[in-house]
Amino acid sequence: MDSSSGPVAPAPPSAVRRAWSSGPRWPGAAEVRADLNSSLLLAGVLTLAGLPAGLLWWALAPRAQFEITESSPVVVGHPSAELLVAGDGVFTLVLAGLGLLAGLGGWWLRRRRGVATLLALALGCLLAGVLAWQLGELLGPGPTRAELAEVGAVVTTGLSLGSVPALAVAPFLATLVYVVATLLASSEDLGRSDPAPAGPPAREGGPAGAEVREDAGRRG
Repeated sequence: MDSSSGPVAPAPPSAVRRAWSSGPRWPGAAEVRADLNSSLLLAGVLTLAGLPAGLLWWALAPRAQFEITESSPVVVGHPSAELLVAGDGVFTLVLAGLGLLAGLGGWWLRRRRGVATLLALALGCLLAGVLAWQLGELLGPGPTRAELAEVGAVVTTGLSLGSVPALAVAPFLATLVYVVATLLASSEDLGRSDPAPAGPPAREGGPAGAEVREDAGRRG
């Protein structure tokens, strides 16, 4: 038995850190960095889309009217029994349409297809839903105490969102459309139209150019 063989000393922590840092990195990191600016722009545009979505919710959501009497408010007309959930239903449908359009629009950005665009779709649609929610409630407030105390006045119920989880509809549908389109893509690069940039051409005065000139001088 070789007496020189013995227990192997463990590698120092610095060597372990260097080996870990020199390991293979995620290949999509460069793509995410390249698409970062466009993804932030996409998320911002989708967030602003919450403004027309909020206006649409405010315009389409049904609300009841009441006439103030000396005894108690009296309903005007014959509102539907599902009036309490109708506002949430309209809000959900508006966000569903927004999510579908956002997913299709994100996939249409051929040069920026990838993980960064997918994350931008989810974040932008979520912020758009929050903005639409706040704008709709701001435009459709409930009656004030002064209006409720005025006999003969006709007041309209306020617009409010009773189901907060409806905010997840737009980001869910946007990511679903994008993922389905990704699975149906025929190429692994998702059809991105910007190939990897090639290295810069060698200058005439560089080492390669000097070698060519030297070889030509020998032949001459």
